[in-house]
Amino acid sequence: MGRQTRPEDIQQTYLHVQDGGTTLPLPVSATFWQDLGSGSHPQLEQGRLMSAYTFSEPWAVWERHLAGEELVMLLSGAATLVLQEPQGEREVRLETVGAFVLVPKGVWHTARTSVPTTMLFLTPGAGTEHRPV
Repeated sequence: MGRQTRPEDIQQTYLHVQDGGTTLPLPVSATFWQDLGSGSHPQLEQGRLMSAYTFSEPWAVWERHLAGEELVMLLSGAATLVLQEPQGEREVRLETVGAFVLVPKGVWHTARTSVPTTMLFLTPGAGTEHRPV
C-alpha cells in the first residue's frame, strides 16, 4: 500500500515528480516562490513540479521554461493563455474544467482573466525565466 493515507490539497502541498518515478510532497509556504527563485529548492532542478494557482486578474509576468513543455490545465473559472510564438502572439481560451494546453519548450507565456480561476501546472524544474508583462 502507498504512503499517502489521506487526501491532500494541491494548493497547500505541491508535488515534486522526480525523473526516477518517485513523487514527493512539498508543503507550500507564503514564501515558496521567493525561496524557489533564490535557490532554496535545488532538488527541483530535476523532474517536474506539480502545482496549482488561483488568481483573478492578469499575471504581471511572462514566463518560459527552457527544460521542456509545461502542462497548464484549467480546474475552475476561465482564462486566456497567451503564447508568444515566432509568428506572433497566440491566445488559447480555457473555459471548460479539464481543458489544457501544452506550452512548448522555451515559449514565453502569460495568463489573463478577470474571474476567480484556478489552474494546475506541471512544470519542468530547471531554467524557468520571468520578465514583466
